[in-house]
This record gives sequence, C-alpha cells and structure tokens, in this order.
Amino acid sequence: MSTYEWLLFDLDGTLSDPAEGFVNSMNHALQFYNYAPRPAAQLTPHIGPPLEVTLAHLTGSADRTHVRALVDKYRERYGETGYAENTLYPGITDMLQQLSSIDGIRLGVCTSKRADFASRILEQFELHHYFEFVSGGDVGVAKWQQLGKLIEEKRIGQRTLMIGDRHFDLSAAARNGLPSAGVLWGYGSKEELDQHTPAYLFHHPSEILNIF
Repeated sequence: MSTYEWLLFDLDGTLSDPAEGFVNSMNHALQFYNYAPRPAAQLTPHIGPPLEVTLAHLTGSADRTHVRALVDKYRERYGETGYAENTLYPGITDMLQQLSSIDGIRLGVCTSKRADFASRILEQFELHHYFEFVSGGDVGVAKWQQLGKLIEEKRIGQRTLMIGDRHFDLSAAARNGLPSAGVLWGYGSKEELDQHTPAYLFHHPSEILNIF
C-alpha cells in the first residue's frame, strides 16, 4: 500500500504559470482605482497568496470594502481574459497521466483561486479529468481553512500529501497535520520552502513519480 492516498496540488506556480494574466488583471484593478500600475517584477512575487492580502499590501489600504472592490475588479478582467493568459509548466501533463495510472492514488486541486476560474484553466489544458475535485478559495478564507474543511467533510484523509510552490501551501498542510512537498519551478524559493520542512522538494514534475 502506498504511503499516500491523495496527492493534493496547488494550481498557480505548481501546475501552471499564471504570470501574464495575474499581472494584467492586477494592474487593471489598480489603475481603475487610480493607483499606479506596477511592473511584472514587482507583482509576480505576490502569486500564490489570497488576492485580498496582495491588494491590501500593494495599496496600503486597511479598508476591507475597498480591498474587496479591488478584488472584484481584478476578477472581472481575470474572468474575461486573464485566466486564459496562462502557461502550463513542461512535464505536468505527462506527470499527471502517469500518476493517474497508479492504483490507489487519487488526485485533487486545492487553490486560493476561485474554483470556477481554476476549473476553466484545467479544462483549457485538458487536465480536468485527472482530478476528483477542485477546491477553490474565497475572500477571507485562508488555505489552511480550505484544507481543514476538506478533512472535516471527509473528502480527504490524513494520508494526503499537499504539493505547492509557496509557504502558504506547506504551512496549511502542517497546521492540519498533513505532510507537504515543495516544488521549485514556481514562485517560492528553496529557502522559503525549506523553512517549513517539506517531506520532499521537487525540481521537476517527473520527480513526483519517484515517491511511488
């Protein structure tokens, strides 16, 4: 029997690179509310955390209503075109195909991105059928709370490995008593991931298959 029953993947920075759509939609929201647009190099380090955290940080606003309006403006553009401005990381399709053929291994997605956006991205890359569910985030819901709800609803059990590129993914797993794995092709540095003592650090998607 495998150590794990579930492999739970983050989306942004783990399965696909959302940089273009993220930067364009973020600047769309900022400019609509008369903030200066930011260069990509300033924005891409913010890929991964919930949008309200990033927008509050970028604008310096503590006004929840205003931050929520910024999030809505971001999602307005993202829902129209931003989600399609997305690139699949090399090796992801092959890795998922091989994982799906292993008996007893089940795959899911747990992302801070809204579930409908995440599903559209997976469908765009013809990956949706590999996953049994897509858990999406919402304003005010942290990733550790998302994971906790999946456990509470018995959608996953304790034999679940959370796989992601940022410390939010790893700390969310730890807070729920789950092991985690960090991927180094996304937006988190090795130093960032090492701080959360992941069970594995992967340099390429094919390395995930080595667990089995």
